[in-house]
Amino acid sequence: MDIKKAEDTILIEQIGRGHEAALSELYDRYGRLVFSIAYHMVHNHQTAEEITLDVFTRVWRKAATYNSRKAKVTTWLTSLTRNRAIDILRREQVRPEKGSIGWGELPTEPVSQQGSPEVKASLSWQQEQVRQALAALPETQRESLALAYFRGMSHSEIAAHLEIPLGTIKGRIRAGMQTLKGLLNES
Repeated sequence: MDIKKAEDTILIEQIGRGHEAALSELYDRYGRLVFSIAYHMVHNHQTAEEITLDVFTRVWRKAATYNSRKAKVTTWLTSLTRNRAIDILRREQVRPEKGSIGWGELPTEPVSQQGSPEVKASLSWQQEQVRQALAALPETQRESLALAYFRGMSHSEIAAHLEIPLGTIKGRIRAGMQTLKGLLNES
């Protein structure tokens, strides 16, 4: 099996069986995404790198428990990243500023300065696809997702911050994630 061409769920299965090459490939595909989410939540390059390492360490340990019927691999990675960043923010008793976030603020420096030009180009392409998909969302969904995933706010905190019912926030986030999924699957 060519690990470079394997689907994400196959990579997770291989990681669950202890195949380091599968973990390396998953990192090559999504390390940048994990770092970007972490960085936007903690606003610290070193801490974001630590979170990225923690997330992929957790993937290594928990791959056998991953259920592809519950979530896509990218959703699982995003959730692991967000939860780890929130843990760190709570531990440090620091909450990010609750202002608006610009999607153009995604960091452009690579997670690692090493890597082939092909890997760097792929990461750059992935980042641009995410940026375009986020920009295509309706403002209400984009704002709710930004507050949840990049600012680390709970659904209740978002509802209070925006002075909108909790159910509306949950609906916006769910709809935004579905729209993102569709947009990213198209690209």
